[in-house]
Amino acid sequence: MSSEGFASVVATFEQHLRSERNLAAHSVRAYLGDLESLTAHLDLLGIQDISDLELSHLRSWLANMQVKGGARTSLSRRAVSIRLFTKWAHKKGFIASDVGASLATPKAHRTLPEVLDVASATLAMDALATRVGEEETPIALRDCAMVEILYASGARVAELCGLDLSDIDYARQTIRVLGKGNKERTIPIGNPAMRALKEWLKDARESLVAKDSGNALFLGARGRRIDQRTVRTVVYNALSALEGFERMGPHALRHSAATHLLEGGADLRTVQEILGHASLATTQIYTHVSTARLQSAFNQAHPRA
Repeated sequence: MSSEGFASVVATFEQHLRSERNLAAHSVRAYLGDLESLTAHLDLLGIQDISDLELSHLRSWLANMQVKGGARTSLSRRAVSIRLFTKWAHKKGFIASDVGASLATPKAHRTLPEVLDVASATLAMDALATRVGEEETPIALRDCAMVEILYASGARVAELCGLDLSDIDYARQTIRVLGKGNKERTIPIGNPAMRALKEWLKDARESLVAKDSGNALFLGARGRRIDQRTVRTVVYNALSALEGFERMGPHALRHSAATHLLEGGADLRTVQEILGHASLATTQIYTHVSTARLQSAFNQAHPRA
C-alpha cells in the first residue's frame, strides 16, 4: 500500500472513530495527531507501505519521543492510540497481523488531583452569593448558578455548557447531562445549587436572551449558549481569592465534588455513576486523594506523627 494509501486508511479510521465509536471531536483529534506523529517517523525510516509496519517501528517511534523529553502520560496515551489503530487495521485487512498488540504502555506517574477542602469550597460559594447581592446583575446570578452546579454535580465543563432548559427536573432536583461518547446520565444537585439555578432562571436569563439563545440553560453576554472558555474564566476568578487555590479551574471542582462525596460516605459505584466514568479504576483515584488528605491531617495534628 502506498503512502497515499496510508492516508486513505487513516481517513477511514477517522470515520470509524466518529461514526462507529462515537468519540468526541477532541478525542478524534488526539488519535489523529498520534497517527500523524507515527507517519512522520515512518517516513524517516523509509516505510511507505502500511503492510510493512512492524513492532520495532512502533517501539522506535516511542523511544524517539522519550529521548526528546516526552512525558510518560503522553507516551502512554500514544501507545494506547496506536494499539487501537493496529487492532482495527488488522481486523479490516490492512495489515497481516496486529503488530501493536504487544506494544508496552509506558507506566505513567499518576498524580493525585488537586482538591478544595470543604471549608474552602463553602467560602468560594459564599463569596459568589455575596457578589450577587452586591452587583445584582444577570452575569453575577449566572456565574453563581454555574459554579454551584459544577461543584454540586461534579459535571464536566462541556456537560454544563450543553445543558438545555429541559434538562432540569425540578421535582426530583436533578440535571440530565450528555457525557463522553454521547452517554446520558442524571445527576442529583443540592438545595443551594437548585436555589441559585432558580434565581438565574427567574431573575436573569431572560435579560440575556437573543435570537441565538435557543433552549440553552446558560447564556453568554451576547445571548448565545455559554462557551467553555467563559466558564473556565468564571471558575478561575471564583477560586482566585482562596489562599492556596489561586490556579485551580473547573476540574478542581469536579475533583472536589468526588472527594467530598467519598469522604461523606458515598460508595465508589455511586460516585462513578455521578461522574460518568466508564471504568471504576478512574474513580478509585479519589480514594487515594482521601487517604492522602487523612495522612496530611494526621501529620499536622498528631504529636507523635
